[in-house]
Parts: sequence; C-alpha cells; structure tokens
Amino acid sequence: MENNELKQHALNVRRNIIDMVYAAQSGHPGGSLGCADILTYIYFEEMNVNADNLKSTNRDRFVLSKGHCSPALYAVLSEKGLIHEDLKTFRKLGSKLQGHPSMIYLEGVDMSTGSLGQGVSTAVGMAIANKIDKNENKVFTVIGDGESEEGLVWEALMAACHYKLDNLVIVFDVNNLQIDGNVQDVISPLPLKEKAEAFGAKCVECDGHDFDSLRAAFAVAKETKGQPTVIIANTVKGKGVSFMENNYAWHGAAPNAEQYAVAMEDLKEAK
Repeated sequence: MENNELKQHALNVRRNIIDMVYAAQSGHPGGSLGCADILTYIYFEEMNVNADNLKSTNRDRFVLSKGHCSPALYAVLSEKGLIHEDLKTFRKLGSKLQGHPSMIYLEGVDMSTGSLGQGVSTAVGMAIANKIDKNENKVFTVIGDGESEEGLVWEALMAACHYKLDNLVIVFDVNNLQIDGNVQDVISPLPLKEKAEAFGAKCVECDGHDFDSLRAAFAVAKETKGQPTVIIANTVKGKGVSFMENNYAWHGAAPNAEQYAVAMEDLKEAK
C-alpha cells in the first residue's frame, strides 16, 4: 500500500478516535492518537487478516496490550472493515465497544486486555501455540513505555526469547508520557533497547509516525530467525491534535465542544 493511502487511513482512524471519546465524554485519546500510525501500518500492511479469514486459525493475531487505547483499535478494525459497530456508542451501556477491548463481545478483538503488562504474556502464549501447531502465522502486540514498568512484561520477553519465538513482534510505543507525567520521572524503564537485547531479542528502533521507517523495522522482523523482534517506535502522545500533543493531561480526558471543534480542524487532512 502506498504511503499516501496509509496516511489517509491513519487520518480516518484519528478522526474516529476523537469522535468516540467526545461522544462518550470519557476514554483515552492521547495514547490512542499516538499509536494510530502503528496500528494502521500493522493492520493494513503487515497482518494477514481480513473479513473472510477473521474466524480462521490460519491468520495473524494482534494483541493491544495497552488496552485503554481501545479507541485506536476499534477505529482501525472499523477502517479495515472487520467490525461494523457504531463507533459513537463507545463506552455506552449495551455497546460492544467497551472501554477495554473484549474478545467475548466483539469479533475481531483477538485478546481481551486492560490489566497492563498481561497482553505481552498472552501474545507469547499465542506464539508458542502457533509453534506447537506448526502454524506459520505471526503474532503482533503493542505495549506502552509506561506499561513496560510492569515486571510481567520482562518475564514475558524472557519466555519469548527462551522459546525462540521468531513469529512474535513486540512493539514498544514510546511516547515518554504516562498518566502521572514523564515516564522517566515516574519510574524509568530505560534503557529499553539494551534491556530487550540483553534478554535475547532482536531490537530495532523507528519513527512510529513515519511509514517508511515502520516498514524498514518490520522488514527486519521478517528476516529475523530464532528470536523475537522488539520494535521501539518513538511516538508523540496526542499526535495530530495540537493541544493534546506531548501533554499527559490528555492521557484519559475527553474534549469539550470547543476543543472537539479544534481537534477536528487539526485533523482536516492528512499531513
């Protein structure tokens, strides 16, 4: 897919993220906007998944370990045509679009997530199962840099390396912010690259908003054998909305009517 097409999909995803959070008057716009390009690239360029094989075991899987960023996942699934829910019912009573994604209620969600750190472990389990079943499909997971403060993340990576899971790609979404402020001020998980390599993973860094950079990083993952790949994707929390960018106050807050209008104007066209 051409970069201009990916940019348009990502723009649509961001507009829907803002629509969802505004309609619900709750949710997590900052991290969702920040990982929109990563999820768009994975679903439209990397993953073997479509409406026809959604119920099949013969396809790739995705785990959004940072489950509070469900608006990004729902928006991408909708953009891809894998779900057909009214996105503006997000977080409403009776809606399948819950605050954290649930595989019980929504076909297209490969794993229920929300408790930070656990998504990586479930992705490791899926990758191990594929190895046992001689299923050559891949498992992708995206975690936050704040989330990487959880010890469970590193236990999962240790297992991934021990079992030589070259069918697993772990993307660290590094925006340097979390709910309480700067990640390094809260409890620094750095250095991520050196840690991942010390555990035995293949590690590559990229710009999480540049599709050429993402493409190059995932190309490394395709070529890597005998070890999992960790992609450190540098991103901007709140990307695309002027007053949300690099502002941790928008980790879990909804815009008012005036702010909504500014956000949608900022997202008027792909850049």
